[in-house]
Amino acid sequence: MNNNDYCIIMAGGIGSRFWPMSRTKKPKQFLDILGTGKTFIRQTFERFARIIPVQNFLVVTGEIYKELVLKEIPELNESQVLCEPMRRNTAPCIVYATCKLLKINPQARVVVTPSDHFIFNENKFLEVMLNGLAYAGDNNALVTVGLKPSRPETGYGYIQVEKEDAPECQDSVCKVKTFTEKPDIETARIFFKSGEFYWNSGIFIWSLDAIRKALARHLPDVTEIFAAGNDYYNTDREESFIFDAYSQCKSISIDYGLMEKAENVYVFAADFGWSDVGTWNSLYIQMSKDENSNALKSSNVYLSEVSNSMIDSANPNKLLVVKGLENYLIVDTEDVLMICPRNDEESIKQTVSDVLADKGKDFI
Repeated sequence: MNNNDYCIIMAGGIGSRFWPMSRTKKPKQFLDILGTGKTFIRQTFERFARIIPVQNFLVVTGEIYKELVLKEIPELNESQVLCEPMRRNTAPCIVYATCKLLKINPQARVVVTPSDHFIFNENKFLEVMLNGLAYAGDNNALVTVGLKPSRPETGYGYIQVEKEDAPECQDSVCKVKTFTEKPDIETARIFFKSGEFYWNSGIFIWSLDAIRKALARHLPDVTEIFAAGNDYYNTDREESFIFDAYSQCKSISIDYGLMEKAENVYVFAADFGWSDVGTWNSLYIQMSKDENSNALKSSNVYLSEVSNSMIDSANPNKLLVVKGLENYLIVDTEDVLMICPRNDEESIKQTVSDVLADKGKDFI
């Protein structure tokens, strides 16, 4: 292992598209949604701990999740868990962690990763990470990791490379042409057919020097807010400073605030079997199916004339009887039963907002 290699795990999201399983008190990253026996954040840590020293991890999460993080990753000490007092998207999260690392090791090479991805081929994945770290260490580059699309997908962002570069990009680094947020289905089909686009994994690799310069140029306001705390990091004044810093920050993603604007952005295109498991439908795709293409996360079900559906129940003692449904999603928790068309799952995020407004936060 290289002692200059660090990993920042972003674990502050609430996973609203996985409601009602993912809840504010215990969101998706702290759940074993895939039934592996380990939560997403635990799998993420174990994966990277094969190449990153344990003392070189930072987890950025909400204040209310600090104890959950330490429970899932007891190898970390409290100083490695950076607590956000309020949600401000990924740019402030990354700037905060970057400022901390600059005080610890200015020579660091860094992987920034979400806490809730599923990787099929971990050996290949780690090979890509190590190659990406080596590239970032030798070049003034902001590297993102892209996956070759296997289908038109509206749930992922996309990274475009130059058409003439596309054939050479697999398992190598290419200059990024454009970023595109989640497209509609017709646009996704065009992207898929063109061969110029890769799914955006949301994993970033860079040196501290490269990200420091890029943040100062493209996100100067946010950078100045956190840089003002250089004398407070790793002291008993850090917590109060961070509260004030987040209060001043606007909510902005690192993609929009930096990656779409910087000139030195590259994509490492690879294929290691990846899913962000960001929606119920993406989970359905990963799961094994019965003869009628139903994905069942509960064994205590009785189905009649049901096909292409997903059924998940948190109560193994409750019998679920379902008849006459096709392409439906049924999720049964202790206090919420959700039944909706499987192809309408993108509306779940809006449903969560509607339920919050109408029924209050007890169900969120």
